[in-house]
Amino acid sequence: MRVSSMPATASTINNPVVPGFHPDPSICQAGSDYYLACSSFEYFPGVPIFHSRDLVHWTQIGNALERPSQLRLPPETTSSGGIYAPTLRHHDGRFWLITTNVNDGGHLLSTATDPAGPWSDPIRLPGVPGIDPDLAWDDEGNCWCTYAGVEQIRIDPHTGESFGPPRRLWSGTPHAKAPEAPHLYRIGDYWYLLIAEGGTERGHGVSIARGRTPNGPFEPCPANPILTHRGTDHPIQNTGHGDLVQAPDGSWWMVLLGVRPGGGTPGWHVLGRETFLAPVSWVDDWPVVGELSLVMPAPPWPLQPGAVTPVRDDFDLSELAPCWISLRRRPAETCTTKERAGWLTLHARGGSLDDHDVTFVGRRQQHLSCRVRTLIDPAEGRGGLAVRLDEQHHYDIEAASGEVRVLARIGPLHTVVASHAMPAGPLVLRIEVAAVQELNDARTGPDTLTIGVEEPNGTFVELTTLDGRYLSTEVAGGFTGRVIGMYASAGTIHFDWFDYEPLDH
Repeated sequence: MRVSSMPATASTINNPVVPGFHPDPSICQAGSDYYLACSSFEYFPGVPIFHSRDLVHWTQIGNALERPSQLRLPPETTSSGGIYAPTLRHHDGRFWLITTNVNDGGHLLSTATDPAGPWSDPIRLPGVPGIDPDLAWDDEGNCWCTYAGVEQIRIDPHTGESFGPPRRLWSGTPHAKAPEAPHLYRIGDYWYLLIAEGGTERGHGVSIARGRTPNGPFEPCPANPILTHRGTDHPIQNTGHGDLVQAPDGSWWMVLLGVRPGGGTPGWHVLGRETFLAPVSWVDDWPVVGELSLVMPAPPWPLQPGAVTPVRDDFDLSELAPCWISLRRRPAETCTTKERAGWLTLHARGGSLDDHDVTFVGRRQQHLSCRVRTLIDPAEGRGGLAVRLDEQHHYDIEAASGEVRVLARIGPLHTVVASHAMPAGPLVLRIEVAAVQELNDARTGPDTLTIGVEEPNGTFVELTTLDGRYLSTEVAGGFTGRVIGMYASAGTIHFDWFDYEPLDH
């Protein structure tokens, strides 16, 4: 896989630090290393795991839930269902990850000695309701699981057994909706309860309370919410779902989710909720969140080499890189790099991207502007390249029998936008995403998607240009972002390579 590097300077960093559909970040520190986990919803494998040495540049090292025995997403799992909000912790020499599968029995708890994996098959926590579970250990060795609501129950993390009824703790600002994403920490003389509130849309925020014990009572911070961009014109919106970490030099930092809306009113975000970084200071034993911006001062330590972004995959390895995700499952008989050497082979299940069980392999769109190309051999079936938000919102370019078609699904509307005759044999499909730079009027969309093919001589044939707002969360709803990838809708399709080229400047 060919890669490119994102430049870093000695004085500034670029936010988001993990761009694209990487929501609900949870972070832990072990020695000089940091590890981060995110939600994955209906995609398999689940819960991407990242590593960093400087909090700024992150590399995906694996997925915590990568085996069918760890992650079951039934075909009826809806988009934006599946895996919600993990918490990642390092305790007693092990890494602990707790998350919720809302379509298969609730909370899952896995452990690993190496966060790159393998992770254990998860244990269940049948006595713990809700979503957004957190883990914290007190000085007596008790393990407390706190979850959205906000409630708490003591558990045995080795067996999943719970002890006693849930205890209501603190639910944030009065009348604020959706108190969720709790994280409990022992810092100095206090236990701190950090939560998100206001819903994960424009009203999102982070609030905090403190108490003398992990069970409270909790005193709210007088400056709550300690972070929110609600009601502002800040380029980063929906800020919330934070997690705190202390660096070896004693400084504190927060990872959190946010979005980058584009276009006119109301603003559309297309990459999903992304992971941002902000500094934290302490005043009167309360955390104060510092500057959060797209370009911000770098931490006071040397930055590591630029973050590695996968650009091209020639499918020369026996297993797919961890950035590749599929819908609900990925059985080896439908997706393999071993059938034709140096090619990715997909065998069709569902008949289109409208189907829950379609054979699809994609990667998150991580840049507001990018160019995606793939060399496809459709001689044995029908398939192509797609930009997907969910089953009802996707744009596809599909090849079969000497013809290429552009398909658009927008809610209840499904249409063939354009078609083009091509000679039989392998061909290059191309989608170019361009963020809108100037607003023509208040209704201007966030970006455009130009879709076409490349002739054998390299000439690009544009088949259509589509408005990107219809592949946005503001139109489709839900919790995910765009995923761009390859699919098979009939028979067998082979892909020689996939190239993702960032075009952001």
